[in-house]
Amino acid sequence: MGQLTLGLIDNDPNLSLHSALGSANSLNEALGADLVIDFTNPDVSERVVDFAIENNLRLIVGTSGWTKEKIERVKTKLAGSSAVIAIVPNFSIGSVLATKFVAEASKYFNGIEIIETHNVTKIDAPSGTALYTSQAIAEARNGEPADIQQGAFRDPLFNGIPIRSVRLENKHAEQEVTLTAANEFLYVRHEVTSHEVYAKGILLSINKAMKLTGLSVGMLALLEVD
Repeated sequence: MGQLTLGLIDNDPNLSLHSALGSANSLNEALGADLVIDFTNPDVSERVVDFAIENNLRLIVGTSGWTKEKIERVKTKLAGSSAVIAIVPNFSIGSVLATKFVAEASKYFNGIEIIETHNVTKIDAPSGTALYTSQAIAEARNGEPADIQQGAFRDPLFNGIPIRSVRLENKHAEQEVTLTAANEFLYVRHEVTSHEVYAKGILLSINKAMKLTGLSVGMLALLEVD
């Protein structure tokens, strides 16, 4: 994702690269940038967010693993800071729309399960997208947990929703949410077959993030910015 973003910046005449940081660089090298984009790992990402808040930077977080509890801590840390933090679990517009549909449908179905499948190289589980989806469902249901009487009880619960994580050699990224009620099933499935699908979402996020204030979570929040 970092390499994809660098390519997008190089090819866009409206963007210019301030610096590209790796594990050997100091975060201080990001000072002076109009916008910082984070594609690291969960532990490093938290340090990047803290650095952005301390230095009143504008930051897009594209790293997975941001739980509701971690996001709440960011919200607390932002008090008194002019920093802008946009946490984007998934840059695919199709994925964001699928989550929106699922959250709305979850009001009418009590049996709910999320199955997320990624390549074996993905470190975190569940994925950031699955965590975001479970949170969106929980909010739509006012915190009412899913009915886990239909076999999903063996999957760990996140925000009251069971999530099953699968890692396969030949898979890129896929999420399927199954919603069940008496005599019916509803499946909402989204699959990504190439990182290139994220390009449009990254560029949109860069442009929208310049208009944000405070904390925002999810691509949907960015899509709604005028």
